[in-house]
Amino acid sequence: MSVDFTTRAVDLLKKGVQHEEAKEFEEAYKWYMESIEVFMTAIKYENKNPTKKDMLKKKVKEIMDRAEKIKEYLDNAKEGSPTGTGTTSQKTASASKKGKEDEEDKNRMRSSLEGAIVKIKPNVPWSHIAGLEGAKEALKEAVILPVRFPQLFTGNRKPWKGILMYGPPGTGKSYLAKAVATEGEGTFLSVSSADLMSRWLGDSEKLVRNLFEIAREQYRTEGKPSIIFIDEIDSLASSRSDGENDATRRIKTEFLVQMQGVGNDDEGVLVLAATNIPWGLDSAIRRRFERRIYIPLPDVAARSQMFKIHIGDTHHTLSEADWYELAGKTEFYSGSDINVLVRNAMMECIRTIQVATHFKRVSGPDPSDPTKTVPNRLVPCSPGDPDAFPMTMTEIKEPQLVMPLPVTKMDFLKAIRTARPSVCQDDIDQHIKFTAEFGQEG
Repeated sequence: MSVDFTTRAVDLLKKGVQHEEAKEFEEAYKWYMESIEVFMTAIKYENKNPTKKDMLKKKVKEIMDRAEKIKEYLDNAKEGSPTGTGTTSQKTASASKKGKEDEEDKNRMRSSLEGAIVKIKPNVPWSHIAGLEGAKEALKEAVILPVRFPQLFTGNRKPWKGILMYGPPGTGKSYLAKAVATEGEGTFLSVSSADLMSRWLGDSEKLVRNLFEIAREQYRTEGKPSIIFIDEIDSLASSRSDGENDATRRIKTEFLVQMQGVGNDDEGVLVLAATNIPWGLDSAIRRRFERRIYIPLPDVAARSQMFKIHIGDTHHTLSEADWYELAGKTEFYSGSDINVLVRNAMMECIRTIQVATHFKRVSGPDPSDPTKTVPNRLVPCSPGDPDAFPMTMTEIKEPQLVMPLPVTKMDFLKAIRTARPSVCQDDIDQHIKFTAEFGQEG
């Protein structure tokens, strides 16, 4: 059964008019804002009749103008300004006072969002991300190419304005955002739902508005796209319901308007978001993300590359064939799981030192000057080694001489035996179903 949003919005509007005629302005403002939200939903689903759609947009503008006047009246009433009997000078002073307070309020909001601007690049190049070629190409289309080749994006060919990355936990969504911050040349603003929530009534939606204003100002100043990254966006923009509180509803409405509202300038601003549960997003929010990219679990080749990336320059004895063998044993492991597994394997040599009963002396880098070699470095060994002598970790007098053993394939096999993937088949099935309905393969 379809819902007639237009009729519902008109009913809410009538309630607002009734309260305004009864001089109940606070209630009138509330119902006007409710009607605006439902009218916006009606506009979204009105695809058959362009004339009706334009009419609904004009009606929304009329209601917004009326609501703004009521809001201004209520603000003046709270300040205790006299109505009808005040002098011109008193009205001017009141307006000046209100303007000063608005400016202070705006500065306070911007100060709280100052920390969202990433001023130091995270140093995560594209080459540090294994696999996910589709996701990387989409992000390059939105961030890199418009700056380097602006002549390619003219007329109706425009860069993406909203990209949603979704997938199981630990698959690299936030890591991709770090790569965007590293490789992109514009302003990168990273926020979470906590940055946009406030206990003060009305502040949360103002924070959302100021966030987008900062992004637009940075684009106008630098001439390079501004990227707003919102991690775990489902906590901010979950599906709307009748039982949610008014503050949460207003935040979602403000977010919808700022992303793609009537009269808003979205030129040069990309909203990049990540979530583990895309099916929990509000449908209107989901629609505003033009590209919805599935970030899946890594395949065998990507897992093999991840092992090598995470071990870095740590000394090891593994061959290319060993990496592929380990990758084959870690099906259902996410990138984060593999990171933990590698760290666990690298700790095996430390555990060997902790439980060792015998050590021997070998040649190795000088602790004070790695370019030199000294013959007295200490390594744990078996009691049967010809150079072994009994010693425990607590008996070592020169701890700086202890040298870790290289990481071996056996260390990884031990780590795999105790590790478990954090993603199950049910999680993957849900994401595959969502991708089939709304997403794109990454």
